[in-house]
Amino acid sequence: MKEIMAVIRMEKTGVTKKALVEVGAAGFTAYKVLGRGKHVEDLAIIAARKAELISLAQAEDDQAAIELIEGFLDGSRLFPCRLFTVVAQDEDVQKIVAAIIAVNRTDKKVGDGKIFVMPILDAVRVRTGEVGSAAI
Repeated sequence: MKEIMAVIRMEKTGVTKKALVEVGAAGFTAYKVLGRGKHVEDLAIIAARKAELISLAQAEDDQAAIELIEGFLDGSRLFPCRLFTVVAQDEDVQKIVAAIIAVNRTDKKVGDGKIFVMPILDAVRVRTGEVGSAAI
């Protein structure tokens, strides 16, 4: 058994949930979290993303919005994200990871998320007392 943790963009929550259901994930949990990834050092990517976010926010004249956007891009603020956790049988891990990647990859060149896969030592279904693989 493995636990899959996927940190994704907030706006990708719905499509990720749908993809997990379609691929047959036994169940999953989603949390609202704050975080940030590796700082992007390519100034062209940062400038393009800043211009896109400002236009989306219609914030050309709104200094507070511009400061917030700059804070996200320079790493001084945390991004709102969604954290999905999925417990899966070993043989299902690759198809679940592939499904998450398929719906979360963007052309923005930054901030598409991270996926971590960790071993699970045991599981217990509270209602029935089943343990191990039978519990998931």
